[in-house]
Amino acid sequence: MTTAEDLTASTFVSRSPAGGEIVGTFPVHGADAVAEAVGRARTAAQWWAAIGFAERERRLLAFKGVLTRRSDELCELVRRENGKPVADAFLEVLATVEHLDWAARKADKALAPRWVGPGPLMVHHKVTVAHEPFGVVGVIGPWNYPVLTPMGSIGYALAAGNAVVYKPSEHTPAVGEWLVDAFATVVPENQVLQLVTGAGETGAALCRSGVDKLAFTGSASTGRTVMATCAETLTPVLMECGGNDTLIVDDDADVDAAATAAVWGGLQNAGQACISVERVFATDAVYDRFVDTVVALARNVRSGAGGEAHIGAITTPAQIDTIEAHLVDALDRGATAVVGGRESVQPPYVHPVVLVDVPGDARIMHEETFGPILPITRVADADEAIAIADSTSFSLAVTVFSGSRGEEIAQRLRAGMVSVNASSAAFSGVPAAPWGGFGESGFGRIHGEEGLKEFTRPKAVITRRFDLPFELFSFERPAWLLGALDRVMKLRHGRR
Repeated sequence: MTTAEDLTASTFVSRSPAGGEIVGTFPVHGADAVAEAVGRARTAAQWWAAIGFAERERRLLAFKGVLTRRSDELCELVRRENGKPVADAFLEVLATVEHLDWAARKADKALAPRWVGPGPLMVHHKVTVAHEPFGVVGVIGPWNYPVLTPMGSIGYALAAGNAVVYKPSEHTPAVGEWLVDAFATVVPENQVLQLVTGAGETGAALCRSGVDKLAFTGSASTGRTVMATCAETLTPVLMECGGNDTLIVDDDADVDAAATAAVWGGLQNAGQACISVERVFATDAVYDRFVDTVVALARNVRSGAGGEAHIGAITTPAQIDTIEAHLVDALDRGATAVVGGRESVQPPYVHPVVLVDVPGDARIMHEETFGPILPITRVADADEAIAIADSTSFSLAVTVFSGSRGEEIAQRLRAGMVSVNASSAAFSGVPAAPWGGFGESGFGRIHGEEGLKEFTRPKAVITRRFDLPFELFSFERPAWLLGALDRVMKLRHGRR
């Protein structure tokens, strides 16, 4: 956690959100320092791309080994700087090494050049499509998952052959520094992965620094600022923004499983996840039983700094303000707290809250809360739940519990990711599945083949294989050729 008082012109301090102790002091990198880092990355990128897939795979798997062997150290650092319990930090590191392993091993095949059909007009040509690395990718990371989320961009960008300049959140710079230093132990020859630290001005400098692509994870409002800054130089962007994600409980759902998923999805990491369950819609047939089960489970979830705690401190004071504002708004509009209440906000912690009878116009039903509050709404049926779920401007993730209609409901939902009878966290544990949304949730994808290709430029190469008696694209073509092709076109494409 970094506060305004911790920032100076040249340095800033990162503090533990739980106890306020200093985790580290870091430089505020200005435009010149960021540009110098990108210049170093430009040289490193040429070397990194030239060593090829096999050697990059070897280095990335070695990096994975470092993360694995030193996971206790990394988890403890995440606990100190981010505030989450060590168990949550471990799950984050576990998913990270799985993604890194997958990206390192699959990049060669996913990005291999492929032949595509030339079509009848160009039948005498061979066409290949290759995927080349951009060169230097800038990554701006978040504070809520300071290992897994940025590595979803960094790991895949590196596997695709790019160098990376990484700016972690000013609230978790020590974790970012740890990752960069760990990578340097397996790639000491060149600065393929570099760190720049600071707040918004450092991020703006990275956007303007000449990187070939910028990957951002954060709020939609900050994302707009990043996009506008990148637009000055037409730098392409990948936007991983927030969510107001839904869990739907259908008539024939396994209520116990759905309640377990709702409590975990809404409260884990103190609700500070873009795929947190922020709205639950349960049908009349199961609503009462579902609410009773959720209440029983949520009452056992403990927050605090000790080893017995399930959820930790809220990482930033500003986030506590947002959580409290959404909670108070919902209660003032008539919602009922069946677990917790106004008294649950006890900085730096917010204890679990479960709400029922939340009116549809409450802020919590349309905005991202990013806190451990779980609103449950009664609906007549799954069709009503789908309509409400799709009414938000966010379109990131939805979780569906249904005995017979799960996949049908999933296909109807407007979302980038849907889990059926599974945890909302399932998305983060499958390296092959693309991650991302649209609308206020951003655009582009990380993870999977789509994530690897996100950090490459497609290049088409068309090569003549043999000559025809005439050349279509020539001023010397015979006069009769276009008339003949017009007749063929009408025969081939003009029929109804």
